[in-house]
Amino acid sequence: MTTQIAGTRVAFLGTGTMAEAVLVGALRSGLAPSDVVATARRPERGAELAERYGISTTADNAAAATGARVVVIGVKPKDVGGMLDSVVGALEPDTVVVSVAVGLPLAFYARHLPATQPVVRTMPNTPAQVGAGVTAVVPGPTAAEADVALVEALLAGTGETLRITEKEIDAFGALAGSGPAYVFYVVDAMAEAGVLLGLTRDVARRLAVQTVLGSGRLLAETGEHPAILREKVSSPGGTTIQALKRLDDGGVRAAFLTAVEAARDRSRELAAELG
Repeated sequence: MTTQIAGTRVAFLGTGTMAEAVLVGALRSGLAPSDVVATARRPERGAELAERYGISTTADNAAAATGARVVVIGVKPKDVGGMLDSVVGALEPDTVVVSVAVGLPLAFYARHLPATQPVVRTMPNTPAQVGAGVTAVVPGPTAAEADVALVEALLAGTGETLRITEKEIDAFGALAGSGPAYVFYVVDAMAEAGVLLGLTRDVARRLAVQTVLGSGRLLAETGEHPAILREKVSSPGGTTIQALKRLDDGGVRAAFLTAVEAARDRSRELAAELG
């Protein structure tokens, strides 16, 4: 994978939270800092990125895009159209345009770029910042297999990648994109419960965080269904089964289902507003 991206010229046009996570992941995957240029509107932000990662920075998006094999669009969704219009003349025919902007369909990019320009839509989630994320990869109709594989290699340092179709992107966002917030919500609730039982806040938080971290690792490494692992913890007539009964009585499972549906529906609404 390192060999695949060695010598690849990559431009990051805008360096918001997700774009910076992709940048860090690409460097972690073996991309050389000398092959990266990032743009920032504020000089101090550019200087910060240059010092932190050893990359080149500029305020000129078209200059950054010139000669790049991959161009990552990392500005806010409302600014993407103007960004594309300003750099389209600098793109090579085989330059792969990678979107990390939420809510913008491939058809949006097709309206601003040449018909044959390869485009790959992606959606990382926030654990990508620490190399433990999962990123949806949606190839555009003109993206060749080599283009998509190159994007996946750049994203490898952010965690897992998963190719999906565009019609699945709202469901992905509702589950994996918003999912970290659900986990943080649960961890916060568990920690508060620990405080209620007399633990200090620091101890309660550490216990909740490590429990979720360890449980996720157990799921990933054993490959067992979560229901099976849950049953192994829930002895008949024991403490855990009583706690789970209270969660069921409180409608927690149903609340998760409706919450994820609500996130999916809102994603569709936002896409309609932007696209």
